[in-house]
Amino acid sequence: DTGAELAVNDLRGALAQELPGYMIPSYFVELERLPLTPNGKIDRKALPAPEGEAGSGTEHVAPRNELETKLAAIWQEVLGLAKEIGVHDNFFDIGGHSLRATTLAGKVFKELNVNLPLRDVFRHSTIAAMAEAIARMERREHEAIPQAEEREYYPLSSAQKRLFIQHTLDGADQLYNMPELVQVEGEFDLDRLEAALRKLITRHESLRTGFEIVKGEAVQRIYPQVDFAIEHHQADKADVAQIEQIVRSFVRPFDLGKPPLLRAGVIELEPNLHILLFDMHHIVSDGVSMAIVMDEFSSFYAGEELPPLRIQYKDYAVWQQSKAYRERIGRQEAYWLQTFAGELPTADLPMDYERSAVRSYEGAHLEFDVEASLSARLRELAAERESTLFMVLLAAYTVLLSKYSGQEDLVVGTPVAGRTNADLEPVIGMFVNTLAIRNRPSGNKTFLSYLEEVKETALGAFENQDYPFEELVERLNVKREPGRFPLFDAVFDLQNIEERDAELEGVSLKTYELDHLEEAKFDLTLFMYENNGALSGGFFYATKLFKEAMIRTLSEDYLRVLSQIVENPQLELSRIECHKPSAGAKSAVDTIEFAF
Repeated sequence: DTGAELAVNDLRGALAQELPGYMIPSYFVELERLPLTPNGKIDRKALPAPEGEAGSGTEHVAPRNELETKLAAIWQEVLGLAKEIGVHDNFFDIGGHSLRATTLAGKVFKELNVNLPLRDVFRHSTIAAMAEAIARMERREHEAIPQAEEREYYPLSSAQKRLFIQHTLDGADQLYNMPELVQVEGEFDLDRLEAALRKLITRHESLRTGFEIVKGEAVQRIYPQVDFAIEHHQADKADVAQIEQIVRSFVRPFDLGKPPLLRAGVIELEPNLHILLFDMHHIVSDGVSMAIVMDEFSSFYAGEELPPLRIQYKDYAVWQQSKAYRERIGRQEAYWLQTFAGELPTADLPMDYERSAVRSYEGAHLEFDVEASLSARLRELAAERESTLFMVLLAAYTVLLSKYSGQEDLVVGTPVAGRTNADLEPVIGMFVNTLAIRNRPSGNKTFLSYLEEVKETALGAFENQDYPFEELVERLNVKREPGRFPLFDAVFDLQNIEERDAELEGVSLKTYELDHLEEAKFDLTLFMYENNGALSGGFFYATKLFKEAMIRTLSEDYLRVLSQIVENPQLELSRIECHKPSAGAKSAVDTIEFAF
């Protein structure tokens, strides 16, 4: 009603006199009282979801024609919003980011038969503008992934080939395990649990797939049935060492020839308190797949039925070898070869220990939080420059790496979900690709002009993200160095997978954290994630190269860079300050390429 609207506008106006724009809330919700936890803190999970237009602060205008109505429905699905979206709401103000923009483009292609380029999601980021742009585009039939004819075995996808080779390397046989631990409180039916997991295995061929060599080629074979049983353990809930011991023995190498490449276990701590253990091999799973597993597992546990899948992972692997797919990859290859034309850059970070010729995967991690006011200003900066948080954080990271290495031409790896075709949305399997993103943080550029460049290179990389990293390394004839990854040793990962606690009928679930399962696939990975609007992050690092003190300094310097770029976005990169470690640290040998 108008009274309530007036109150909200008054509130906004009053706050605007006291606070900078980025700190003014997008939503206002009236409550009788704030919900509290038993120890008197605000119970954030019990706060009601805000209603009304998704905080873009624009006047709500409903879709006015068929195309806008269809687009609004696609946006709602991609953003997971129940509320109606107005045609002037900005995609990136209401929960959109680079990953969701890719998903959106895939869905628009499938449902509207228009191949919307990713950069057009940024260019036309309201439903009104996007509908206008789409109306001008020519129609192109969405290429549905066909079902492969049945055979004894099937080829591996490019991502699977990489993992199959990695699995055989010394010390890497557990590198691609994906363990998940969930604490379960309440009455819990183990038979139903096992039945739900069996249904999941029946539904997804990837969970019944084994890998072998036939005539010198790695292939995948799908089994009609597989043996599966839950491992049962008991422990005292106060005995963390005992629990850790059980988890350590549970997370062990998989034999890729013997499916399912999925294990499940239960540790009973008390009659109504359990820890659920899951482990999968990355060759049949990825982050999005883990979310599908948890989602469908809870549906089956609740006794629901799910509609059958039209395609399975093997159909994708076979489709990757089709003429149409290879032509598309060929077009993308040109982009990558141009990006890496000429001499390949190497960035030597100062290290505490000499690099050994034998790769070690021993790792640790160090986490940090970004203050709420700084997080808000980073988002504000991204919005002002019509970029995303990913681009701002990546730009700052490359500035940091440049300060530490003295290099002004850098390559950073970043993982992408790889599901650019909307048909792949419900499929469990390994789709992730790694993009090698090259940037040039020269000291004479201002941060704002550099951010524009990072935005362009990120968009170019995302638009050409189907081209397999392995093929790029092959085409570039990258000289493989023992003990390291080709093209880069620093990675940036903004974790956008929708983190939410799974739900099971009648019980409460929460993630159970254990720190000691750490392996470092790369020398240095900066991971950032958003949780209830707060921004946090950390570094995974190779403990055979870096001491914790060095990583602590690096973390402090990253936060220092972030503060400086929001204070003064026009600052020249050469004037951004870092403390850097003392001169005791050794730099690596002169030439460096990095190891996947």
